[in-house]
Amino acid sequence: MASLKEIRQRIRTAKNIQQITRAMKLVAAARLTRAKIRVEEARPFSEKMREFISQIGAAGDLPTNPLLERREVKKTCLVLMTAERGLCGSFNTNVIKRAGEFLGEPKDDQVLFSVGKKGAQFFGKRGHNVIDEMTLPTAGPQLEHAVELTNKLREMFISGEVDSIQLCYSKFYSPIRQEPQVVQILPIEPPEAEETDDAANLDFQFEPDPETLLDLLLPKYLLTIVFQAMLESSASEHGARMTAMSSATDN
Repeated sequence: MASLKEIRQRIRTAKNIQQITRAMKLVAAARLTRAKIRVEEARPFSEKMREFISQIGAAGDLPTNPLLERREVKKTCLVLMTAERGLCGSFNTNVIKRAGEFLGEPKDDQVLFSVGKKGAQFFGKRGHNVIDEMTLPTAGPQLEHAVELTNKLREMFISGEVDSIQLCYSKFYSPIRQEPQVVQILPIEPPEAEETDDAANLDFQFEPDPETLLDLLLPKYLLTIVFQAMLESSASEHGARMTAMSSATDN
């Protein structure tokens, strides 16, 4: 049976841990507020860009463009977005599990690009080929980080180093709901436009010419997808950490 002195020591230890978890909860809540605002502000632009691309796709056969090139998939790259550190509940576990379902066992025709340390650490120890790793600030990603990542992915695809690039990230819905998902970002496949009675009668006139328009538009569309995923992942991480630290404080 524990002595009175040992019981008092355990109480002090529990109170000290409670102060730490409460502080972490408050920090995560403040960061979540900013991250949520950024996600909500970015979504309308992302949705409008997706709508615009779908409308162009409805114009018929598009001109050739390196980002639209479909070829035999000999090597696939998965871009995995995780956190830089733990103590964020099941956030890392869920997104790593979804990536694991996509990758399966280590294969020569699959490579991994990790955004965040946790993904690289997990899959690197299990024999997967982690070709690169990108670190993001704790406060959240900035546009320059999305530009850097997008340029690397474009170069890998256009050079033929990989034939398909998939993106695995956690979409933010609320502090207690984040859903990991895998989406293809290269080659770009225009989203399907909603079918309407007038869809067959649409007449498109391009200014400038379609080739120039795609050269300008597709890189911006790719950047929009990557940056939106970064923002969604950041908000999901802060939401999961706030929830986890709240539970730890109560416990």
